[in-house]
Amino acid sequence: MRMERAVVVYTTFPGLVEAERVGKALVERRLAACANILPGMVSHYRWEGKVERSQESLLIVKTRADLLARVAKRVQELHSYAVPEIIALPILQGDQVYLQWLNEQLQKTEP
Repeated sequence: MRMERAVVVYTTFPGLVEAERVGKALVERRLAACANILPGMVSHYRWEGKVERSQESLLIVKTRADLLARVAKRVQELHSYAVPEIIALPILQGDQVYLQWLNEQLQKTEP
């Protein structure tokens, strides 16, 4: 089995419920092998000319580089933000057994 390049997708949500809904949807469609959610994050950012502060939940998605476009599309479809943060970071190195498991979970992606 060929090992595809693994990536981590970082995205934030206004709350835990929405982050869980999106994370679960990505795993169910085999667009993500795993989705971790860190609730209670505080974000400071500039939006529409003002500095804002928000409580958010961070969703960390483990997937493959070749699935990024589909992951981003699905996140955008399900996200409540007008401009959701969707950032992909390469996994440069990792435990080979874990990376093999990740790859196996994504072999038969759902439409």
